[in-house]
Amino acid sequence: MANRKYVYTFSEGRADMKGLLGGKGANLAEMTNIGLPVPPGFTITTEACKEFYIAGRKFPAGMEEEVEEKVAWLEQTLGKKFGDPNGPLLVSVRSGAVISMPGMMDTVLNLGLNDQTVIGLAAGSGNPRWAYDCYRRFIQMFGNVVLGIEHHKFEAVLEEQKYKRNVQYDNQLTAEDWQEVIEKYKFIVRKETGQDFPQDPKEQLYKAIYAVFNSWENDRAIVYRRIHKIPDDLGTAVNVQAMVFGNMGDDCGTGVAFTRNPSTGEKVLYGEFLTNAQGEDVVAGIRTPRPIDRLQEEMPDVYQQFVRICTLLENHYKDMQDIEFTIERNKLWMLQTRNGKRTAQAAIRIAVEMVEEGIITKETAITRVDPAQLDQLLHRRIDPNAKLNVIAKGLPASPGSASGAVVFNADLAESLSQQGKKVILVGTETTPDDIHGMVAAQGILTSRGGMTSHAAVVARGMGKPCVCGCEAIKIDYENKQFFVGDIVVKDGDVISIDGSTGQVMLGEVPMIEPELSPEFQKLLQWADEIRTLGVRANADTPEDAAKAREFGAEGIGLTRTEHMFMAQDRLPIVQQMILATDPEERAEALAKLLPMQEGDFYGILKAMEGLPVCIRLLDPPLHEFLPNAEELAVEISRLKLTDGDPAELKQKEDLLRKVRSLSEFNPMLGHRGCRLGITWPEVYAMQARAIFQATARLVKEGYQVEPEVEIPLVIDVKELAYLRKLVESVAEEVKEATGVNFHYTVGTMIEVPRAALLADEIATQAEFFSFGTNDLTQTTLGFSRDDAEGKFMQPYLEKKILADNPFIVLDRKGVGKLMQWTVENARRVKPDLLIGICGEHGGEPSSVEFCHLIGLNYVSCSPYRVPIARLAAAQAKVRNS
Repeated sequence: MANRKYVYTFSEGRADMKGLLGGKGANLAEMTNIGLPVPPGFTITTEACKEFYIAGRKFPAGMEEEVEEKVAWLEQTLGKKFGDPNGPLLVSVRSGAVISMPGMMDTVLNLGLNDQTVIGLAAGSGNPRWAYDCYRRFIQMFGNVVLGIEHHKFEAVLEEQKYKRNVQYDNQLTAEDWQEVIEKYKFIVRKETGQDFPQDPKEQLYKAIYAVFNSWENDRAIVYRRIHKIPDDLGTAVNVQAMVFGNMGDDCGTGVAFTRNPSTGEKVLYGEFLTNAQGEDVVAGIRTPRPIDRLQEEMPDVYQQFVRICTLLENHYKDMQDIEFTIERNKLWMLQTRNGKRTAQAAIRIAVEMVEEGIITKETAITRVDPAQLDQLLHRRIDPNAKLNVIAKGLPASPGSASGAVVFNADLAESLSQQGKKVILVGTETTPDDIHGMVAAQGILTSRGGMTSHAAVVARGMGKPCVCGCEAIKIDYENKQFFVGDIVVKDGDVISIDGSTGQVMLGEVPMIEPELSPEFQKLLQWADEIRTLGVRANADTPEDAAKAREFGAEGIGLTRTEHMFMAQDRLPIVQQMILATDPEERAEALAKLLPMQEGDFYGILKAMEGLPVCIRLLDPPLHEFLPNAEELAVEISRLKLTDGDPAELKQKEDLLRKVRSLSEFNPMLGHRGCRLGITWPEVYAMQARAIFQATARLVKEGYQVEPEVEIPLVIDVKELAYLRKLVESVAEEVKEATGVNFHYTVGTMIEVPRAALLADEIATQAEFFSFGTNDLTQTTLGFSRDDAEGKFMQPYLEKKILADNPFIVLDRKGVGKLMQWTVENARRVKPDLLIGICGEHGGEPSSVEFCHLIGLNYVSCSPYRVPIARLAAAQAKVRNS
């Protein structure tokens, strides 16, 4: 360890050293090396952070000596010294993770100021107001970040001072005001910590570095990593950089900009700036900033230089950039560039237009869009014809629409969401500590802040609607309500927000179905050209099938026939079938169900003309169709106590005895699937007849249909052989009766480990396999899904026993190994065996990639996830070619 290098100057780094220098450090190095105006500084590596935690939160040996060397280099480079009252060196200390985590970790600005250097800074600059403003900011940030003093305690002092001076904004306070504030801030530090505010700049520096390392494990960073699936062992780098000042006067400023619009993807410079301000003023929403194009009017030369740099950076990184900058005395300084977070809509447009501009290839464009983000575009938006009760308008910070009950507290938002309630999180602004409430909410509404505020950036990353800077809203936290003029909206009242227009509306608003933009269609067309994995949809109705086809499905991978039996007009007939005491009674019920089922299959097969439709024969736990035993017992007791109708009483008592005789200790492992077909073959025969009669009708009408008859829950080849023979005999009967020859296939679901292990035997009787990964996950892990997710899944995830919820992300190590075994052994028997997946994993990107890797023919998912699966399948091909 003694020879390990822990500290690099910006000129020693490169963009491809992100793993060591973090994203911010690597990009500062890259900008330095391509000649952009970057304030000099150095980066303490992620390796130092990892060693810090290994050593029990102690700096690794040798790191402090390297920091001392680089501080000396920085002093020599700038001609300034730490602690020099005449020309003090001031630095920022910022985190910089390998994967961007905006706002999740800690930053300290203006480090190096103390009671002496602030006097020198004031004298040297000729601007005492600015110097003391810098010092109060430093005490406030250091006090909060390093000393752990709650932010609001400093804010209360500041608000009191502004109230006393009758001013609205911080920059309206004088040097004397700031000196008063500073003394009160130092008193807070003494009161909260029992010690004076540290005056030694070196002590300040090491405490700040310690705090940034320490912030890797703060609550909000942990939550953010869990949401975005960022590994916990990456650590953060620390960037120590010479300060430049945007708050020295009206020829100074600070801002954040994107090289393209992060909400729409339009190729136009997009961002905000504030004159006479420091960086946190923009992102914290303390003042509402102005659009970046206004900079052209105020500082035209600086603006033109900035535009040139933006173009250079976008072409250099070949991606849309998120840039932070400061202007000091009309000189432009670049503080950060990174690939900008964007909405799904923007990601698609940017990727497609960059291909058309010759900047990237189609393959690269495919990988630029996060498939999970597409959910933003595949769900409802506000009906443009709806009458809206618009009460306010803010900035359209993140597109999409949402309705929900108003909440003013992130903890409450999380709690209500867990109860299944939809909420809108409302606040003056959000902070990184609100991350859990933002995750839980349907959307976010703030009264302050701009398009690059914390709320806006985080909401866009999550794909949630957000309206920011809605200044018409006056929030009364104490009474849990907000006002818009005379209108009062209380905690729990329902509102709607439109993050595409910035509108805020009273009540719930009507929504309409999504439409796919031309850019989206083009990207999916490229995805279809690239991918080798097919994409089908799970659909149980003709309407679902039509929607699936609209979204590009290449067939139906699962039609659940039990869903068709749940309709109110059919349930009594199904119960008659289940409760039948002899074959004749059951045959009577089946005869009633046959035309209903035939109509179901006719509609779905017709909607998917020319494409395969996999129809699973009945597979429910039977108890789902039966009356509730407890409710029956209560009804029987009521009839007895009230001398009810004896005939009705006897009928209900007979029914209760039958229900109890059919009850099972574990219905999910009970009389369901092919076991039902083995014990009651007439049920499967009826369904097969309905499928084939619908097929024959359609063929007569000139349609090309491809039914696949699927036998569920097999554990042995003999089950499949028996039921296959049954299906084939029914098919021959229908062909003879109708005079129509039609094609069909018979296959099975692989849902239990025994079926997977005996895949080579079962394949001899199958023309296709489909993995039912919901049940395969339950039976492989021994988890009941409902119980696991409700009772013990979260501790498993928090303790890292499981990396992901296996019902959401396919368990590659366990379930995946069985799937791979199945594919290899089945195809030894039948090399061309069609194999797909129809569990919920079929629309989850990581699971789709695994299906590509093990050679499946297709995945099947819900209609709305078909575009996600198409894109994920193409990405799997690109990344694994």
